[in-house]
Amino acid sequence: MIGLYLHIPFCRRKCPYCDFYSVSDAADTFDTYTEALCERIRHYAAVYHTAADTLYCGGGTPSLLGAERLVRLVQTARESFGLSGAEITAEVNPEKQDIDFAALRKGGFNRISIGLQSAHDTELQALGRLHNTRQAADCIAQAKAAGFTNISLDLMLATPGQTKDSLLRSIEFCARQEVPHISAYLLKIEPDTPYARRKDKALLCDDDRQAELYLTAVEQLAVYGYQQYEISNFAQAGFEGRHNLKYWHDEEYLGLGPSAHSFINGKRFYYGRSFESFYRDIPTPDGIGGEPEEFILLGLRLREGITHARYRERFGTDIPPSVLHKSRQLLPTGYLTLTPDGIALTPQGFLVSNAVIAFLLS
Repeated sequence: MIGLYLHIPFCRRKCPYCDFYSVSDAADTFDTYTEALCERIRHYAAVYHTAADTLYCGGGTPSLLGAERLVRLVQTARESFGLSGAEITAEVNPEKQDIDFAALRKGGFNRISIGLQSAHDTELQALGRLHNTRQAADCIAQAKAAGFTNISLDLMLATPGQTKDSLLRSIEFCARQEVPHISAYLLKIEPDTPYARRKDKALLCDDDRQAELYLTAVEQLAVYGYQQYEISNFAQAGFEGRHNLKYWHDEEYLGLGPSAHSFINGKRFYYGRSFESFYRDIPTPDGIGGEPEEFILLGLRLREGITHARYRERFGTDIPPSVLHKSRQLLPTGYLTLTPDGIALTPQGFLVSNAVIAFLLS
């Protein structure tokens, strides 16, 4: 079973920290884009003859397409890839309460991911968000009233003006909403974004401050029953995001839309960052994927890490001795654990995961 990702690159306004491909003021293209996605879904179904068990509509702000178009995408994907028992997710932003959650639920969506980011209006303003905390609470309530029980909230860590106390209050807000999943991401300043062009150095927390806020989030989310299962994701038991787990388990997925990436039949390919590229091109799968180093790199993002059993299932052998040897060298740092089952990073290790993984694979 593969996962399907549909990129919906429309926003009311671009956030100053975001480098995902998206555009604003493009409502006149919604129908054209929806039809193009449906056509590509049907095309790849005819090419690969496989089934999917997750569908994720990300963005951008997918809810801007409207429930009717989003449901049409689900129907086309169901006709093409089955979606039997699938997790079907739509991302929404809570700035304007015109989302027809009932129509989304009736049309097949069973998971909602809401871009909360913070439960403090001053922090939301600093992030360039268009909603306030009250609107976020209303959005969550509307999703629940429509029958959604699998709801995820996004939080950002180490944002301008955020303190340990304000983060704790944002986490408490999420817990009070009684949602089963929270994604908590450290703010990263990406090149060529408005944040990157700002000269205000106070915008960024230093490494020690980022570490403090991240470890605070890990600890406090656990207090509320949200167990960390990936660097930036926390869930109550049974509510881990099935679609995102495909990425970290190095499983196959098909991504459609400008800038969307795919890994299928052992090959990787992607669309360029423009509508023109998506409408015009069908990329040739030519990048190799699923190699041992990639499997280790992705798997170590998970709290469970990489196990001998999973590695053996994929490659027919245990985790390479060289990786185990280097893991033993790092044990005194507290960045990882090494057991008879395999290797896993600790929350402290997640903070320096790039360096740790580069050492293990060197």
